[in-house]
Amino acid sequence: MNAIPAPHLASEQPAISAAVARFVQRPPRLLINGEWVAPHGDARIPVFDPASERQIAEIANADAHDVDRAVRAARAAFESGPWPQMLPAEREVLIWRLAELLERNAAELAELESLDNGKPIAMARMIDIPGAIQHLRYMAGWASKIEGATVQTSLRAAPGTKFHAYTVREPVGVVAQIIPWNFPLLMAALKLAPVLATGCTSVLKPAEQTPLTALRLGELIIEAGFPPGVVNILTGLGETTGAALVAHPDVDKIAFTGSTEVGKLINIAATPSLKRVSLELGGKSPVIVLPDVDPSTVAAGAAQAVFFNSGQVCVAGSRLFIQRKVFDKVIEGVSEASRSIVVGPGLDERTQMGPLVSEEQRDRVMAYLQSGRAQGATIAAGGEAPQRKGYFVNPTVVVDVNPDMKIVREEIFGPVVVAQRFDELDEVAKWANDTPYGLAASVWSNDLRAVQRLVPKIKAGTVWVNCHAMIDVALPFGGYKQSGFGREQGRAGIELYTELKSVCMAV
Repeated sequence: MNAIPAPHLASEQPAISAAVARFVQRPPRLLINGEWVAPHGDARIPVFDPASERQIAEIANADAHDVDRAVRAARAAFESGPWPQMLPAEREVLIWRLAELLERNAAELAELESLDNGKPIAMARMIDIPGAIQHLRYMAGWASKIEGATVQTSLRAAPGTKFHAYTVREPVGVVAQIIPWNFPLLMAALKLAPVLATGCTSVLKPAEQTPLTALRLGELIIEAGFPPGVVNILTGLGETTGAALVAHPDVDKIAFTGSTEVGKLINIAATPSLKRVSLELGGKSPVIVLPDVDPSTVAAGAAQAVFFNSGQVCVAGSRLFIQRKVFDKVIEGVSEASRSIVVGPGLDERTQMGPLVSEEQRDRVMAYLQSGRAQGATIAAGGEAPQRKGYFVNPTVVVDVNPDMKIVREEIFGPVVVAQRFDELDEVAKWANDTPYGLAASVWSNDLRAVQRLVPKIKAGTVWVNCHAMIDVALPFGGYKQSGFGREQGRAGIELYTELKSVCMAV
């Protein structure tokens, strides 16, 4: 199969707006107890524009002293002051007000997100910012709908004694929330919204690569009128700020989204104190194409499944299983789709796929491609890192792979899909499950009987049919196996931040 030419590249990164320029020039500060305060130490972390490799800002690397200040503020806000006295409806109003502020500042937030992460600004406007607003508004409604149940007991006691038994959900307490760099503002809102709805308090740590929208969100949280200490925002490295947060004895729960390797370390670190932990981790999601499909339709869907957000998506459809009869046509379509993608800097309106988030991530993806070639895989499309400023990797389609290859087994987190042929349903189900991950999958077919046979066999937290990565705030989201545990979004996302108490009263 002949390699397809590299996609067209857009221009250099356009200039940023005056408002964003002012924001990124602000001195490093941490949000603790409702105030922007100087960090305890002198350590600083540079922030780079992934499209130009230029440093655009500098943030604090919060140390254990800063973490202790933030956790103490969150504990005080949880146990005293106005926050625990607020009615559920009052919390709902505050969360809704924050959503309105995001909507009012949507243009600036989209520009910050694109500059910081590298993603196309059009994508940030269409998905990231509206998604963050939607999460806040949806969870705001849950604040007044958290409920328990009455229970009919079978207890025996003295004659005439009856029992009134019921359950109640209470906020878990102080939550350490550590979010990734692929959807920075959306992940911050996803994490914070149920915390605020349930009456918990938070210490939020954004990824050190993409801190800007989280810091801007902190300003909007203050503007919305949340009491001091309810939300605290600390920037810093995982091994310093993150580790101190996880180890702090006064943190009741840890909510982490990121790599499986780091998730395992967090789970171990939380064990001595038995902190509540929820983990949304990595994936190697299969996209399964059955023979009755329209190859052109599936090719467009499969390309979108893996190249969206430069492949930096936990549910990216990075393993493509195609029934032998339609393999060549689907691969031809996916490769053609990859060639048509305009790769370029995020602030260029023509860009359809931006750079990867960092030099480290670009080099990691290119190392996987080199490994694949060394083990005998063939690059059907892409495979290059363009010779220009920025952490770019062209969308890549890989064929002639086998299940033992590193490029097939490990999460790449870049715009790379590996494609394999299959013949029978049982065969492809086995291959789809031959992974330590179990976050998501998709099945493409109009054969309802085949779909209904296949879906129960797939070990994944979400299975899409004739679509991929359709994530709705009302649907629980999380993984099987080493993709983590706990479910975010929907009712399950509220329950994740509560403790269930049983009350039994003799009357």
